Amino acid sequence: MHVESDLVYRVTGCAMEVLNTLGHGLREKTYERALCMELQHQGLQFTQQKTYPVLYRGQQVDEYVPDLEVEQRLIVEVKTAEAICEAHVGQVLNYLRITGLEAGIILNFKHPRLEWKKVVLQKR
Repeated sequence: MHVESDLVYRVTGCAMEVLNTLGHGLREKTYERALCMELQHQGLQFTQQKTYPVLYRGQQVDEYVPDLEVEQRLIVEVKTAEAICEAHVGQVLNYLRITGLEAGIILNFKHPRLEWKKVVLQKR
C-alpha cells in the first residue's frame, strides 16, 4: 500500500531520531512531545491532541483525540506498550473513520528498537 508512504517514512525517521536520542523506557507523553519537536525541526506541520466529535444520529456522543495529525494527512499514535496489538490498530482505524483521513501510523517506543505499524483505512 502506497497511501502516504513518503510521509510515513519521514515520520518514522523522526521517531527513530527521538528514540535514538532519548532511549527507551520513558512515558508516552515524553515521546510525543519530543516527536513534536523533531517534526518541527524537520519542517513538518502537525497538530497535537486535536479533538474530533463522534456523532450518533446527528448528535455528539463522544470525542476522539488522536495524539498527532501530521500535514493534515496522517494520524500518529504514540505508544509505550509491550507490542503493537490489534486494539491499537482498531483505535487508529476509528480515528481514520472519524477524521476522514486514509492513513495512520502507530509508533511504539517501549523497546530499544522502534516498532511501528502503518494503518490504512480501506475506502468502500
